[in-house]
Amino acid sequence: MTGLTPDMLEGAGIRTDRQAQRDRQEAEGPSEELGQEDFLKLMTTQLQNQDPFEPMENGDFIAQMAQFSSVTGIQELNESFEGFAQSMGQNQAVQGANLVGKDVLVPVEFGQLDPEGGMSGAFELGASAESVEVEIMNGAGERVRSMNLGAMGAGLQDFQWDGLTDNGQRAPAGVYEVRATARSGESTESLETFLNQRVDSVSMGGEKNGLALNVQGVGEIDFSDVRRISG
Repeated sequence: MTGLTPDMLEGAGIRTDRQAQRDRQEAEGPSEELGQEDFLKLMTTQLQNQDPFEPMENGDFIAQMAQFSSVTGIQELNESFEGFAQSMGQNQAVQGANLVGKDVLVPVEFGQLDPEGGMSGAFELGASAESVEVEIMNGAGERVRSMNLGAMGAGLQDFQWDGLTDNGQRAPAGVYEVRATARSGESTESLETFLNQRVDSVSMGGEKNGLALNVQGVGEIDFSDVRRISG
């Protein structure tokens, strides 16, 4: 089986680390750092132009040779790391391409309601609660649905909205905000919410310099922020 090369990935519209590196090099201009070849030229020039009556001490020459070996080793190590990073980037790109069309659970408060669908997600409970309420708000900030889920334990807890309002009518398609609140005694806590949203496309070089998912109705989300994959 033929492996996926950077040319194949870039041809498919997936941004690779190699392409991002070329863009950075063009933006930064020529490098001001000395490489292995530059170091060797400097040392050779120094030997050719040294004072014959005061030649370089053996200790100094050995020290420069040791420094040259160190530069060579560091350069080879950097090349190895670059190859490893490129391989990891290609694997991430392939993994991301397989996510297109799937639903991912991401940390957002706003989600898209389809004409005949509902909305599902989760919230994070740091400790058990006597009752948890999930509210659905429309674009005008009005509450269209309130769901009391009762007592729940700590951890990631799922919820489902069928797309109906409190009076049993179907809510219009559009973007809705989800709010979750936990209550225990007189204590009330707003919870972080996560929604299941569809992945439209993927790209490399997100905010955290890794794989980024372009999520329907949300925008760009870093792959590291995904809590669950389904669909």
